[in-house]
Amino acid sequence: MTATFAALRKSRRVSQLELSLRAGVSQRHLSCIETGRARAGRETLIALLDALGASLEERNQALLAAGYAPAHAERPLDAPEMAPVRAALAQLIHANGAAPALVLDGEYNVVMANAGLARLLVLLGLPAQDLLAGPLNLLRAFFAPGGLRSLCVDEAWLCNEMWGRASREAEHLPRLRALLDELRPTLTAWAAPQAASLLPVLAFRLRAADGRVLSFFSTITSFGTPLDITLASLKVEHLFPSDEVTRAALAEGLGWRCGADVRDEQFEASPDRRGADVSA
Repeated sequence: MTATFAALRKSRRVSQLELSLRAGVSQRHLSCIETGRARAGRETLIALLDALGASLEERNQALLAAGYAPAHAERPLDAPEMAPVRAALAQLIHANGAAPALVLDGEYNVVMANAGLARLLVLLGLPAQDLLAGPLNLLRAFFAPGGLRSLCVDEAWLCNEMWGRASREAEHLPRLRALLDELRPTLTAWAAPQAASLLPVLAFRLRAADGRVLSFFSTITSFGTPLDITLASLKVEHLFPSDEVTRAALAEGLGWRCGADVRDEQFEASPDRRGADVSA
């Protein structure tokens, strides 16, 4: 436990003194806990983890290393008790009409998507039904040679933003960190990024198969008080059109169907989605 907790504290760049002040634990006692000369009680350990802002997964690891039962479950999204969560996610991704929306887990696997995203994939000349029916990992799909990044007008800028965001999240998510370590040797270098938009939000442009340039900005929604590891990892990303050309292109597909039930039902992924080839 001592190595686990000390490594967690150092990864947050927090000194023993600062942590002791945050958690209301003496620095001497904290030092003894980290060196193994004292054993932290469960309540004390949870207070220290709270003060470090540890993720739910990190909390479980620290508790297990100290000999305590984990505090948080990790239920699959299709578990019966997650039904209210699935209903809330479905409502979120269908709430904005034709705007593409998707639900990502902590490793950027697409676990739900709406018909707007399917329509966007078709506009980009990609096989929407096949991609969304099978395993699809957004990072693999984006950074693969000839993948989604090749459809970006502002490729360097968006590559920099996506990789930077995933890298920051990976500091607290071991499985995402492992995925980035796997992808890193295969990355094709991108040029120095330049500002791509005057909008005060993440914005990017994509090349449609018919030559149109589609412009979007992105918003991300997450659960505010998750008590489950799966739930804590989920984020809902909406892609809103930022010009009339893009808005019209998406609106053209309001009555379009990709498969029997895509317009009224969200695509749902299996819990173990890993990746997909979207090369042109």
